[in-house]
Amino acid sequence: MAIERIRPEGLVRSPAFSHVAVVPPGSTTVYVGGQNGVDESGAVVAPDVGAQAARALENARVALAAAGATLDDVVQWTVLFVEGADLRAGYGAIAGELASEHPPLVTAAFVAGLGVPGALVEITAIAALAP
Repeated sequence: MAIERIRPEGLVRSPAFSHVAVVPPGSTTVYVGGQNGVDESGAVVAPDVGAQAARALENARVALAAAGATLDDVVQWTVLFVEGADLRAGYGAIAGELASEHPPLVTAAFVAGLGVPGALVEITAIAALAP
């Protein structure tokens, strides 16, 4: 049984996210901790939020792969932007990668700051590998 992503009637319909996800019994859950737009040395890759968002998503992809998962296995994304960051530029840099016929759940929020100096975005993920 595959992960079921549901966009119920009566709720806003978006190609960018679903509202409900049902993970089949026996699936392996994969948690990806906060990924910033940093390189392997931990240095922020660029001062702009779009470049940081793209790198943060690439870092999440690498983390998922380490557990045998892909972007298609993601059930829930959380994307945090520092207050004042350009949401349109930041989310726009990754929206195409997150959108699909059956997109995952997405939570996006503005926060006062992040733990990495200069970071404007942080991405976490929860994925499921069906049995």
